[in-house]
Amino acid sequence: MKKRAPTQPVRLFIIDDYPIVRQGLTQLVAQEPGFMICGQSAEGEQALKSIHQVKPDLVILDIALRGVNGLELIRQIKSAHPQVRILVLSMLDESLYAERALRAGASGYVMKEEATDKLLLALRQVLDSQIYVSKAMFDKILRKSSSPPPALQSSPIERLSDRELQVFRLIGQGRGTNQIAKDLSLSTKTIDTYREHIKQKLDLADAGAVREYAIRWARSDKLN
Repeated sequence: MKKRAPTQPVRLFIIDDYPIVRQGLTQLVAQEPGFMICGQSAEGEQALKSIHQVKPDLVILDIALRGVNGLELIRQIKSAHPQVRILVLSMLDESLYAERALRAGASGYVMKEEATDKLLLALRQVLDSQIYVSKAMFDKILRKSSSPPPALQSSPIERLSDRELQVFRLIGQGRGTNQIAKDLSLSTKTIDTYREHIKQKLDLADAGAVREYAIRWARSDKLN
């Protein structure tokens, strides 16, 4: 990341499809010296264009954006702007998504339920070229790094690719093939292929079993 003059504030860009979240982050940053919001967006394609124009130092984004694979968006941002730091702020379970986000190019992951001081700590840590995750997540990553390969995956869901996990989550929200295809701008045939891969990886009998498993998982995920 390029060096800034001592008096030049850190430029932040927000990507979240909920206006109230963007407004809350803007108000939070306004109270912190040394930071400023240089732009915001509710969706991925426009965000990429705006980031190219305003050139932020750090992007705060939610990976659960409507119609967008947030993990792929991280890859696109890092590919076009390698110097930009990315901090994920999401409701999605850190234990399942944080490592995926880090592999995609993010430098940190914060759950939206965390206190604001954790977010500010994460911002400063990421800007200091460090990785930020919760202590529980850090311990999990450390355990996995020292475990033999068979023990790397603590949940069957972790066998899914990023796109398969996105489709699985949408199935769990009760969406059918046509709606998922529309949301992700993919063909129904492609969604059926992902569903088949999910069925095989989770060792399920048929599409109905995939749907039932996905709904149970989505409910339990909300309770955690």
